Amino acid sequence: MRCPRCGNGRLFRGWFRMAGRCDACGFSYEREPGFFLGSIYFNYGLTSLITAILYPALHFGWGLPNGPVMAACATFAVLFPIWFFRYARALWLGFDEWVDPRDDPRQRAGGGGRTE
Repeated sequence: MRCPRCGNGRLFRGWFRMAGRCDACGFSYEREPGFFLGSIYFNYGLTSLITAILYPALHFGWGLPNGPVMAACATFAVLFPIWFFRYARALWLGFDEWVDPRDDPRQRAGGGGRTE
């Protein structure tokens, strides 16, 4: 939940409200509009994986009735992504910076990173 560049600045100002830049180094968190759409891959992927493991384990492994297991899995599939939202964005930002680091000095200084 910290800046992927310096590790000091906080990513979020509230539960869902993300900071635009790092307070410590000025690193811009969003590369372009819609940048954090990729965080859905982390959120949806982990939610699907857990649900796909949880349902068969509870229903077939422990022999619990289908109705309560389905209700529990559906509730989990709705509530977990809301809780995991911040972590998915942090993972996406860290993954993006790891795979394609930004070396533009204007990005670090707060210049927006746009070249025209």
